[in-house]
Amino acid sequence: MSSTPANTPQPTVVVAMSGGVDSSVAAALLKQQGYKCVGVFMRLGHDPAQQAQEAPNAGSALAAAPRRTHKQGCCSSGDAADARYVAGLLNIPFYALNFQRDFGEVIDYFVQEYNRGRTPNPCVRCNEYLKFGKLALYARAIGADYVATGHYARIFRPDAGSPQLWRGIDEHKDQSYVLFGVPKTELGRMLLPLGGYTKHQVRDMARTLGLPVHDKPDSQEICFLPADNYISLIKARTPEAVKPGPLVDETGRVVGEHPGHQHFTLGQRKGVGVPRSYPLYVTKIDPQSNTVQVGPKQALSGRQLVARQVNWLDQSAGRPVRCLAKISYTNPPQQAEAEFTGPDELTVRFDSDVTAITPGQAVVCYSGPRVLGGGWIEAVGGKP
Repeated sequence: MSSTPANTPQPTVVVAMSGGVDSSVAAALLKQQGYKCVGVFMRLGHDPAQQAQEAPNAGSALAAAPRRTHKQGCCSSGDAADARYVAGLLNIPFYALNFQRDFGEVIDYFVQEYNRGRTPNPCVRCNEYLKFGKLALYARAIGADYVATGHYARIFRPDAGSPQLWRGIDEHKDQSYVLFGVPKTELGRMLLPLGGYTKHQVRDMARTLGLPVHDKPDSQEICFLPADNYISLIKARTPEAVKPGPLVDETGRVVGEHPGHQHFTLGQRKGVGVPRSYPLYVTKIDPQSNTVQVGPKQALSGRQLVARQVNWLDQSAGRPVRCLAKISYTNPPQQAEAEFTGPDELTVRFDSDVTAITPGQAVVCYSGPRVLGGGWIEAVGGKP
């Protein structure tokens, strides 16, 4: 794998800088490798103080120490200040771009999926729509050759053939799952400089480089939900959609009442509130009847799923392919076979039972370190 492309004099790369240690080290590495870096902070509009505190470029970034934030979300005004300060240390231009309107579509998707009884994954949508969508368009507009992020994944560029998306070498931090939706046409314009390092190595590099964010905690929550209170967001946007309904068991018998099906996700155990001699899990959510079904864990098992909105990065779309398939970011990959069963329909059959295959999440297929592609889970078993 090469870093700087051959025969390209100082190519320009737009680096998405969130103010965290990963994107900061990514920018530093790319500059060391000879790229002309342009740091960009994506202002998403959920922090009211952000607009007043951000400057349009690095300018006087060294005039004051960065505002250190230890909140669990990301993309706040403090994060913008950290990103601007690091850009100043690296002596690269820095811009804060207003993506508030575009990010609103990601938030709308998030709310709509919960109202449909599904479990959304806004981080994947943000990557495909904003970082390697809208930000990629911005990069083209300013004549940049690449877009880079601090994700722990790799772009493999073979001597012959198209670029490939690979896992990061740090199996505990690998983020290739959340990048599966990046269009194949964008892989050649992506740079992921951290994919060959572990998180520990990245923090060590940040410390050696004197970056003040070297010990900044990682973001743990969805960036537009810093308190992790998604129900309040759904109620604020669609108050009529969240209403009480029946809790039923596997026989259909009413065993309780829930405050709104949006409070639950498939496979959830905590908060079910139905006393039984064995643990109960959420096994089905029916938004049409506003019904939440609970049952034993074995009711969550399945061996097949159907996915749509497929983004297939490999050339094997016309035939079944053996793979390792992940049904969520945290679930370990499972042996499976993936096959296109329609123009935009991927059926994945697992070798053994898999627990809590969840509509709304993504299934991502791998062959060794390579991401073959994936899609959004529509149904467990046959066609919905």
